[in-house]
Amino acid sequence: MNKPIKKIIIVGGGSAGWLTAGCIAAEHLSNSASSIEVTLIESPDVKSIGVGEGTWPSMRNTLEKIGISEKLFIQQCDASFKQGSKFIGWTTGHKNDFFYHPFMAPDGYGHINLHQAWQKNQPQSSFSETINVQSHLCEKHLAPKQMATPDYAAVTNYGYHLDAKKFAELLQKHCTETLNVKYVIDHMEQVISAENGDIAAINTRNNGNIEGELFIDCTGSASLLIGKHFAIPFLDKNDILFNDRAIATQIPYPNKATPIPSTTLSTAQSAGWIWDIALPSRRGVGYAYSSKYISDDEAEKELRTYIAQSIGQQQAELIETKNIRFNTGYREKFWHKNCLAIGMSSGFLEPLEASALAMVELSCNMLVEEFPVDRKHMEILAQRFNKRFTYRWERTIEFLKLHYVLSKRTDSPYWLENKSLETIPLRLQELLTLWEYQSPSRYDFIQNEEIFPSASYQYILYGMGFTTNLRKLARKFEHPDVAKKLLHENKIKIDRYSAGLPNNRELIDYICQNVHKH
Repeated sequence: MNKPIKKIIIVGGGSAGWLTAGCIAAEHLSNSASSIEVTLIESPDVKSIGVGEGTWPSMRNTLEKIGISEKLFIQQCDASFKQGSKFIGWTTGHKNDFFYHPFMAPDGYGHINLHQAWQKNQPQSSFSETINVQSHLCEKHLAPKQMATPDYAAVTNYGYHLDAKKFAELLQKHCTETLNVKYVIDHMEQVISAENGDIAAINTRNNGNIEGELFIDCTGSASLLIGKHFAIPFLDKNDILFNDRAIATQIPYPNKATPIPSTTLSTAQSAGWIWDIALPSRRGVGYAYSSKYISDDEAEKELRTYIAQSIGQQQAELIETKNIRFNTGYREKFWHKNCLAIGMSSGFLEPLEASALAMVELSCNMLVEEFPVDRKHMEILAQRFNKRFTYRWERTIEFLKLHYVLSKRTDSPYWLENKSLETIPLRLQELLTLWEYQSPSRYDFIQNEEIFPSASYQYILYGMGFTTNLRKLARKFEHPDVAKKLLHENKIKIDRYSAGLPNNRELIDYICQNVHKH
């Protein structure tokens, strides 16, 4: 029972499966004879949802660790640079109602009271544009770096928009050809149990039993191992986050020179919001909504009205759409016995703030850094993993709910009921009361590797018009002279970056033309 953990079996491909395979194989040198063996089993019938994905800046580090060139990634995955999210119509729904959640922490973050500096010096400007250069660059569709900047380096923090299907294909090729991951294309017929209740093997239609010591469930919403086999309960959170449907589509550009926004556009609707993700070759657009507040037909009508604004009503009517249903919540446990769930098999929340791939990355990081030596060690690690990720799912739910709680929209029952107290987690209620007196700080989020740092809460709170009372008594943390200097330096940086950075499309075109010259 306590033999070394050497054979890792990943069930399911897609972004989650192949990222997991790549992270484990790269970290544990699976090319060497004495190392672990990684096998990925993928059904030939399961198709990717493929509606486009957004990542966090952490993906740069993940790709670099796996050993994939950024230039190749940009070219192969139809990827573009993402510097944050732009929220349109979330606060009042009126014209010019928008704010940014950029990927860069504000200048002076943690050293001075940025809220006070903003309110005392530039209250007529938005919070993000006052204390950060990035929202200005995003408004101009500028890239996060220059042509000659090396892979994964930049002057501003960035992640990516990408084609999820192409991403999985690139990872599969790299994992099998470079990292020695074994790839089995076959149907899983059943789970073979060991005497102690662990999984002993996966029985496949054409390859028989595939044995292992650690099994990773990347079977998506089907959750074949952790959900179906082990029956670990799913904790439904639809009473907090109402959205349970999506309609997705792909929109062509009018021409090849159309600017590529460097943010995810999230536009509020009557019963949810529309994402708009710009890739070099097309846009991925979709409406995440609540079936309780709008019918599928009405939601599709709202989506087509949105699309018509950019391509005209006639073309908008011809666009093919895909309907997606999802359950909002997460598993009671993510690691049970010798089975670990990563990706949608562990849980799913609406795509707001693009936490899905980030959660995969965080899961992979913890697994590879705290990899089980034997079954006894695994038991301890599983408890640690479950505790850490329960915390992370709860914090993510609170952060997403914050966007709805702060809205001043009263135009539909969806927005009104999102603000009712019984739908707001108690911890978030307490924090909102606290933040009336002081800005979100590191003391509110004390774990290292918080899923969303306090800077993110500041961007959402003050972007949506939340009021923190200004302190009347002076204290050193206010630093009025330092604050003025920081705001002045930010203005200089805006001018310098605006003049020196190419736009998103120019940089992507340059990279794709020069990918094989490096």
